[in-house]
Amino acid sequence: MNQDADSPSGTPSELPPRPPSSLPEVVAAPLLVPMFPLADVYLFPGTFIPLHIFEPRYRQMIEDCLDGPGRIVMASLLEAPPPAPDAVAAPAVAQAESAPRVHPIGGLGEIARHERLEDGRFMIWLAGLTRVHIVGEPESDRLYRKVLVRPALEEPVAPGDEPALRARVVEAVLQRTPDVLNIPPAVPLGHLVDLLLLKLCLPRSLMQDAYAELKIDARARCALELHQRRPPPPPGEGNGHGKGRAGPSLN
Repeated sequence: MNQDADSPSGTPSELPPRPPSSLPEVVAAPLLVPMFPLADVYLFPGTFIPLHIFEPRYRQMIEDCLDGPGRIVMASLLEAPPPAPDAVAAPAVAQAESAPRVHPIGGLGEIARHERLEDGRFMIWLAGLTRVHIVGEPESDRLYRKVLVRPALEEPVAPGDEPALRARVVEAVLQRTPDVLNIPPAVPLGHLVDLLLLKLCLPRSLMQDAYAELKIDARARCALELHQRRPPPPPGEGNGHGKGRAGPSLN
């Protein structure tokens, strides 16, 4: 993330939660939604991300959102391929650099709280609602980008397989969250898998594929395999969160 980009700040504990809109309201696709592209930031359903908004285009985006539904798509930037040694600069290259590519699976969020600062900047808390497919990007009439999205519906685990898989995920989560003594049984398995992924503090090359996996069974097994390959830090050496990443609430 470059220094000119707006960025996540703080931790989820700083958010006085407000329940986001109910899911049926946000899955009526297609939707045209403002897009906030950032490198290595993933908005998981059920999480909150604090964001510091200071670029003029994103200040405009927040102003517009506060006058409307308040929904934003967080999209992860794709790593640009290295240029060929004999590549010649062209107008298309400059255009691509001004509108970098994003992954087709993003997170739809809703502004749960905002604070307008005296100099025009914003502090916002974005509540994750659901994963979405980014299916198109029409020309925007604003400074920021807008995208068309459809809901990315998850495939549940077979009922006969869920208890054993859930037990393994719960064990892994507890190993990486020493401050959590018990996980309520009502927490959806998909949320637990997402929490484990967040605690693993993965590089973009691994996190993006795991985030985009819509089969909960496959996502859980991927997270468990990565958990085995990345031993938890010793007690007192951190909780495994990546900088600026928010985790699901368990209550």
